[in-house]
Amino acid sequence: MRRLFFIMTLTIVCLATKAQSQLPPAWNDMSNDNVQYDSRATAYIPPKRIVWQETTGGASISNLERLLSPGNGQAELINADLCKIKTSSDGTASFVLDFGRELQGGIQIVTGISSHKEIEIRVRFGESVSEAMCEIDDDNGATNDHAIRDLRMTLPWLGVAETGNSGFRFVRIDVETADVELALKEIRAVFTYRDIPYIGSFKSDDERLNEIWMTGAYTVHLNMQEYLWDGIKRDRLVWVGDMHPELMTINSVFGYNEVIPKSLDLIRDITPVPNWMNGISSYSIWWLLIHRDFYFHHGDIDYLMEQKDYITSLLEHLMSKIDKDGKEQLDGMRFLDWPSSENQKGVDAGLQALMVMAMNAGKELSLAMNDIDLSERCAMAEKKLLSYKPDHNASKQAASLMAISGLMKPKKANKDVISVGGAENFSTFYGYYMLEAMAKAGDYQGAMDVISEYWGAMLDLGATTFWEDFNMEWVDNAARIDEIVPDDKVDVHKSYGDYCYKGYRHSLCHGWASGPTAWLSRHVLGVEILEPGCKKIRIEPHLGNLRWAEGTFPTPYGPIYVKHEKTVNGEIRSDIQVPDGIIVETR
Repeated sequence: MRRLFFIMTLTIVCLATKAQSQLPPAWNDMSNDNVQYDSRATAYIPPKRIVWQETTGGASISNLERLLSPGNGQAELINADLCKIKTSSDGTASFVLDFGRELQGGIQIVTGISSHKEIEIRVRFGESVSEAMCEIDDDNGATNDHAIRDLRMTLPWLGVAETGNSGFRFVRIDVETADVELALKEIRAVFTYRDIPYIGSFKSDDERLNEIWMTGAYTVHLNMQEYLWDGIKRDRLVWVGDMHPELMTINSVFGYNEVIPKSLDLIRDITPVPNWMNGISSYSIWWLLIHRDFYFHHGDIDYLMEQKDYITSLLEHLMSKIDKDGKEQLDGMRFLDWPSSENQKGVDAGLQALMVMAMNAGKELSLAMNDIDLSERCAMAEKKLLSYKPDHNASKQAASLMAISGLMKPKKANKDVISVGGAENFSTFYGYYMLEAMAKAGDYQGAMDVISEYWGAMLDLGATTFWEDFNMEWVDNAARIDEIVPDDKVDVHKSYGDYCYKGYRHSLCHGWASGPTAWLSRHVLGVEILEPGCKKIRIEPHLGNLRWAEGTFPTPYGPIYVKHEKTVNGEIRSDIQVPDGIIVETR
C-alpha cells in the first residue's frame, strides 16, 4: 500500500520509531496506566528552497544553500561546509525557508562551533510566505492563538534545538544577537503525523481533479493528530460539526481510524444532554449524523451500543424542539457555517433540514440498537418536520440541506439556487453538501466543474492544503502564497477572511474543506454503501466528461478496486474487484 511520503513525494531523512508499549524498567515505580503514549510518528524533512534572504549593515550570510542538504540531526566537531551567518553592531541577517508543502510540527536546528555560546534568533512560522514575514499587530490578523508561531529562542553552542508546534510551510529566521558568527549545519522540519496507509485512491484523465482529491486527503491527514482537529495552525480543537466532511474523507481514504471514535467520545463526555456540543445546536446533530455514517461504513455495532444512552437522550431532547406546526425551535447558537451566518432565514431553513436528517438518522440508529419504539417516534418526528417548508432565502447552504433532507426537490434546488453563478457563494465547509445536492439533482458534471473551479483556484494560488474559507473574488490580481507579494499584487492571505479568521489568522489547512475527496470517490468512482459494514454496495459511476477513472475504496473486508472507461459510443465499461464477503449491485 502506498504511504504518505511516496504519494506526496516528500523527502524523509529520518523516521523516528513509535513509542514503546511500556516504560523502561528504571521506571518501575510508575504505573503504566498513568502514562499516555503518542500514536503519531515523527519525520525530519530538509527545506526545499530558499525563498528570500537579507542582510543589513555589516552583516553577511554565506553558504545558505547548505541548509537544503539532507542531515542527520547530529552536531559534529568538524566545522567544515557549514552555513555561516555574521551580524555586526549595526547589521542583522534574515532568511526564509520553504519546506515544500504544509506540515504540522516545528523545526530542528543543528549548530556548529559558533563565535559565542548563546545566540538568540527569532523564528516565525507561516502558512504563506507573507505570514512568515509579518509582525503580530492589530491590523493584519497575525496571532499566536492556539499555537505559538512567532517566538524567540537561544541556540546552543555545538548542539541541537527544537522548537515549534504549529501548521506551517515557511519559516523565517532572524539572527538577533549583534557581533556574532552563527554556524548552522541543519534546519529541518519536525513533522508529526499518523503513519497510516492511503488505502483509498482516485485517478482519472483530469489531472486537476486528481490533485484536488489528493490535496483533500492530505488536508485531513494533517489534522488527524491525537484527536481530529479543525486546523493545524488555528482551531486545534474538536469541533464536532466540522468533523462530518472529515469523516467522509477518512472513510474514503484511510478506512477505520481511532481518531474518529476518540474525538466523538471526547466531545460526548464533556457535553451532557441537554447541553449542545461546542455550544451549537447543529453540532450535536452533526455528532448524531457522524455516528450514523461511521456505523454504516464500519458496521461496529458494539461501539454503537456504547452510545445508546447518549443517542437516546439526544434524540429525546431534539424531539422536544419541534413545535405543533413541525417547525424546529432549536436554541443555543443557531449556526450552519460562517459565510451563511448573516442570512438568518437561510440558517433557519438549514436547521429545519438538519432536524429532518437527525430524525432520519435516529430512526436508523434506533432500529440498529433494537429500540423499535424510539425508531418509530423518530419516523413520526421526521414526517412532522417534513410538513413545514421553510424559505431558503437564496442560501446555497440551506438549499443544499433541504435537497438532501427531502424538504426540496433536488433539481429545483440546484437550478434555482445551488448552480447559479457556478462556484460563486460556495463555501469550503458546506461546499461538500452543495456538491452532494448537485449529485442528487443528477448534475455530476456541474459538480465536477465547480470542484475544478473553486478548490482548483486554491491550488492555482500555491495551496498544498485546502483553506478555512475561500471566495472566487479573491483570485483577482492575487499573488501566490508561496512567493514574496509584489507591490502590484494582492496578498490573498493578509487581505481576506472574515468573522474569526481575518487576515493571517485565517487557517490555510482546514479539514472541513476536504469534501471533494469523498465526493469524487462516492460519485465518480460510484461506490455507494447499501448495508452497514459495507456488506452490500452499489457501483454506479458518473464520469461526466471524463474518459476514464479508477481507484480504490476502503471497506472492513479490504479495499474495493474499480476502473471505469467510456467507450466510443458513450457507454461505460467497468472492471470491479471486490473482497470476499461483499455483495455488489451494479447499474
